[in-house]
Amino acid sequence: PEENIKLPNLEGIKVGIANLEKHIENMKGFGQSVVVAFNQYGFDTVEEMDYLRQWSAEKGVKFAVNNAFTQGGEGAIELANAVVETITHNPSKPLQFTYEDTDLPIDKIRKVAQKIYGARDIVLDKKARLNAAKIKKLGLEHLPICIAKTQYSFSADATALGVAKDFDLPIEQLIINAGAGFIVAVAGEIMRMPGLPKVPQAQFIDLVQGQIEGLS
Repeated sequence: PEENIKLPNLEGIKVGIANLEKHIENMKGFGQSVVVAFNQYGFDTVEEMDYLRQWSAEKGVKFAVNNAFTQGGEGAIELANAVVETITHNPSKPLQFTYEDTDLPIDKIRKVAQKIYGARDIVLDKKARLNAAKIKKLGLEHLPICIAKTQYSFSADATALGVAKDFDLPIEQLIINAGAGFIVAVAGEIMRMPGLPKVPQAQFIDLVQGQIEGLS
């Protein structure tokens, strides 16, 4: 519960760390070396940080506590040293991509869903299939894809926390962003960009006697 977020909870960390493990797996899949930076809050305990440090060592990744926000450059020395040591002794490989430019858009989406999110497969809505046909007709199948979905889960279900498993990723539609040069795959119910109100706050912002007023 959010009201208990500041309380020590080592058991909660042990469960939730599967999420971090999946992110590390994904980064290594790109051929990249990883450093785990722990941004310390005042309520984080030594026991929790020691557990994460030991866990990271077992996974073969550097771990560093970062206190740059409260201590400035001095608070980031451990993290800086961890990054330099990793670059020196375990440098990243050339970037390895999840899909090829020559893959069809549907195959690109499927590879991201399976390799990055851990999905079983993708499920295309009728509208998405029609969009795919239009993309082919326009000769835009070479474009890279961008998947728009909830940020709360590897799946399209915001309530499926941690590392979701055995799920299919629903693709509602494919949107061509020709100017930007990519195709947006909308996964599940997601608002791509929050809309402005009928009367935007900018109308109430003014400069009064050298002071800005109306900022929200």
